[in-house]
Amino acid sequence: MRLCLKPLELVSLMRLSVVSLWFFIWRADCSLNILSLGVGGIIAKEPPSSLQQEMQELRGSAGCLRSEPEFEMADIFYFCRRGVESIVDDEVTKCFSAQELESWNLLTRSNYNFRHISLRVTVLWGFGVLVRYGVLLPLRVTLAVTGISLLLVLTTLVGFLPNRELRSFLSEKVHLMCYRICVRALTAIITYHNRENKPQNGGICVANHTTPIDVIILANDGCYSLVGQAHGGLMGMIQRAMVKSSPHIWFERSEVKDRHLVAKRLGDHVADKTKQPILIFPEGTCINNTSVMMFKKGSFEIACTVYPVAIKYDPRFGDAFWNSSKFGMVNYLLRMMSSWAIVCSVWYLPPMNREEGEDAVQFANRVKAAIAAQGGLVDLIWDGGLKRTKVKDAFKEEQQKLYSQVLVGEQDQEDQSGDRQLEEENPEGDRNNQDSSKGQ
Repeated sequence: MRLCLKPLELVSLMRLSVVSLWFFIWRADCSLNILSLGVGGIIAKEPPSSLQQEMQELRGSAGCLRSEPEFEMADIFYFCRRGVESIVDDEVTKCFSAQELESWNLLTRSNYNFRHISLRVTVLWGFGVLVRYGVLLPLRVTLAVTGISLLLVLTTLVGFLPNRELRSFLSEKVHLMCYRICVRALTAIITYHNRENKPQNGGICVANHTTPIDVIILANDGCYSLVGQAHGGLMGMIQRAMVKSSPHIWFERSEVKDRHLVAKRLGDHVADKTKQPILIFPEGTCINNTSVMMFKKGSFEIACTVYPVAIKYDPRFGDAFWNSSKFGMVNYLLRMMSSWAIVCSVWYLPPMNREEGEDAVQFANRVKAAIAAQGGLVDLIWDGGLKRTKVKDAFKEEQQKLYSQVLVGEQDQEDQSGDRQLEEENPEGDRNNQDSSKGQ
């Protein structure tokens, strides 16, 4: 690369900046073009083009295409444009904030200023506050306390029964009754689709994760064995009562990071066809129900049938997303109980099995794509752990590797990788050649 620029090159660089700015605006407009097909339709974004294609377009618009691969000044604007796009249209950060509504639902949590638009709207909003906090909230809190109390008492009593079959039968009835009372406490209106694909014993049910109440939304239609970390306090009391009558899997804090122990306990559970299916949320964190993020591969390494489930909430009556970094559990539940209602749709997808030659990551991505397509969600490759951690170095190295292919040329890199592979396959031959050259 030359360090000094001639006047003509300066003019070319200025022209290049103008062209790049126009190209950025055009590309940003295209990247935001999201097509929504109905309430349960597929949300599809424009398929992203490769780094090589975009760089060729940028170089072509700047008039600096060359036959030999090398660094060009136009390459700088590509990375500048991608950086600005990431800031303006950040796919990851948007997944952890409440989605915007097209129309106001008379809740100040969705927009605080709309209640001051006119006197009529203010009166209507005030009447809604009286109904929600004066009538609905007390009834819902009463139902929630009743459901949790019954779950604690009845599961403990059922756990003392010596007959295993009778204990399993009564445990299923008790769990269903208590879950349905808790669902009524949220005034949840749930529509279940394709019930012929409901999860069966000896399998794993995986679903997209929006809120902790996903559990009772699914358990309202059938019992599951839950997996999670053992807690203390009221949550710990509920967990200990539930596990007495039903085979749930609770891990201690020290055991959660032991992948082999977790996989073994899950494998032993699904091997017993008399036990209920395991319910797992592979994203590992709550997403705002507009997207599906990367599925952890752990639950897809187990040799069993996977039953995908797509859950889609309607935010017009109440946003079910739990922003754990902003609201505690008690505060969140009060917000849910003071909403108008929780409206959602649940789709049971056909069971899926790992194909021959398919690893756990590929299987997880295939299941995730099916859930995203059915629920009308955007399929993202990003890890939900980015909510609290930084981007892994592997993602940065992948972009550096792609750009090195543009600079060096794909053929040169293939030759170099081939030479390295030959060296790894035949190290003894290289040593003999070196020894013979030294002898000469």
